[in-house]
Amino acid sequence: GPHCRGLGARGLCGAGRSVRIACASGFWGDTATSVPQLVFDGNLDFLVFDYLSEITMSLLTAAKAKSPDHGYAPDFVQVAMAPFIKDIHKRGIRVVSNAGGVNPHACAAALQEVVKKADVDLKIAVVTGDDLMPQRDLLKEADTRDMESGQPFPASLHSMNAYLGAGPISRALDLGADIVVTGRCVDSGVVLGPLIHTFGWKQNEFDLLAAGSLAGHLIECGAQCTGGIFTDWHRVPDWDNIGFPVVQCSSDGSFILTKPPKTGGLVSFGTVAEQLVYEIGDPQRYQLPDVVCDFSQVTISEIPDMEDRAVRVQGAKGSPPSDHYKVCATYFDGYRATAVCSVGGPRSVEKGKRTAESILKRTRRMFKQFGLGDFKSVNVEVLGSGETYGGERAVKRADGGPHEAVIWLAVQHMQKKALELFSREIAPAGTGMAPGLTGIVGGRPKVSPILKPFFFLYPKKDITIDVFLNGKLMETFKEDCDNPASASSEGDVEQQEDDLKDLPIGSNWYRLEELAYARSGDKGNSANIGIIARHPLYYPYLKKILTAKTVEEYFQHLIEKENPDFQMVTRFELPGIHGLNFVLKNSLGGGGVASLRSDPQGKAYAQMLLDFRVRDVPDLKTLID
Repeated sequence: GPHCRGLGARGLCGAGRSVRIACASGFWGDTATSVPQLVFDGNLDFLVFDYLSEITMSLLTAAKAKSPDHGYAPDFVQVAMAPFIKDIHKRGIRVVSNAGGVNPHACAAALQEVVKKADVDLKIAVVTGDDLMPQRDLLKEADTRDMESGQPFPASLHSMNAYLGAGPISRALDLGADIVVTGRCVDSGVVLGPLIHTFGWKQNEFDLLAAGSLAGHLIECGAQCTGGIFTDWHRVPDWDNIGFPVVQCSSDGSFILTKPPKTGGLVSFGTVAEQLVYEIGDPQRYQLPDVVCDFSQVTISEIPDMEDRAVRVQGAKGSPPSDHYKVCATYFDGYRATAVCSVGGPRSVEKGKRTAESILKRTRRMFKQFGLGDFKSVNVEVLGSGETYGGERAVKRADGGPHEAVIWLAVQHMQKKALELFSREIAPAGTGMAPGLTGIVGGRPKVSPILKPFFFLYPKKDITIDVFLNGKLMETFKEDCDNPASASSEGDVEQQEDDLKDLPIGSNWYRLEELAYARSGDKGNSANIGIIARHPLYYPYLKKILTAKTVEEYFQHLIEKENPDFQMVTRFELPGIHGLNFVLKNSLGGGGVASLRSDPQGKAYAQMLLDFRVRDVPDLKTLID
């Protein structure tokens, strides 16, 4: 239908009107093919980009330290905008992007050059206020603690940014901005902002704000909801031309998620349900600056005649947000280097292990000679051995195991000099250690700083958010903080066990993959694994058998426990999509840039869980015929 462009008042936008918003970037480094596909075939009102993660913020801060006009994602300006700026202007598409990183004004200035060169008249807005580095001394004096671990405030900080909400973005659009550049904001805010602006949603219409945040949560990772990283990857066509997501939202908060015509990928119940559980904790309390969302009753339905191309999503509920912003600070914690070497021939795993151990023994001896102190931590994995699956499940083979393997040797040290020495001691293994060492991936290992995250809460009232238009300060945005605090729900809402006691048992077993979809993600040093039943009738069996305890046992080799009695896995339920979400604490070896593991973000955890055996159940396939 006809789009309703930039009309702030709800009256002008009847319930029949909808607005189309697409996301062209899920992270810094996403494909350059998304923008033309969406601009030319998406029939868009808004095009949004998400470039930031905790890791990206660390990198951008380092870039800005080197040069004062760096610190934003240059791809946004040069790759995404420059080639298409005339088409974006001609079609009246408005753009929202958090590519500003730690230097949004520099990003806007670079964009201004592009706009001038193309000779188009576009107004560029900048939202600032997320950078809290000026407050660092106050925070230290106030004995600010990490909200998860309780550790004290770091001595020297690298960066500190609050996750802002959608309010200032919607204001920038109200003021007439064609392109909005922000620093750190919550990922979903780049979608919620345009929706608040278009439909005039109020700050206390929490169900609507939750629905808009859900739309943002689903598309902010780009192709992850249109068939990317899907459990049934073998059923997804044309990865090379995968379609990027478009949400068509109505003023009542319901929306259709789709992708441009003639693109690859797949939009189905499964692909979108997997993205719903991606990187969430408690689905009943998904906390954002604008609203606390309850996604537990959300339903996703495939649309007849639009198979594999569109689904309808509804049922998000919202309640008032807290009066604090979440803040992520990063601090320096030494240096890291990773050597990756391929090994061929019989007993490859043994050769790889002994090579890594010998390199460590040699470099430790040299450190002693030079008075350099020991590694702060080391991690040796031999990929191909199956050991990431845990000792018992690793593939034991009579013929000495795989005939090719890869050494993953990652180390951390407080001194750069020590790791430069380490890096020079990898290649000598090729002449003085195991036969069949075929090469070092990427050459001599690079030494890079480790920046660890530190999370805390900061009062909204103490943050000044400024909205600039074409370089001029237009207004200071104030968050309204008189929301009644919502009562926090106590712990895990456990299923009444009675429903599950009467489930029939049987003599069949299934791999979990036969019964469920799965997707994993990370938040700091925690991983989450979402499981969605392939059929509603499987759900009670999954609830009965996949408990927090069984999942913790399955992943025990990856979870670091300070206390044997602590439960490290929590399970949550999403009955709307017949889903379960497991949060695994302390399971990533530090997570993000800090982890020395080959899977620092738990990307393969869901894949590993798909091998879980669901035992002693009836013939479940006949249930659904």
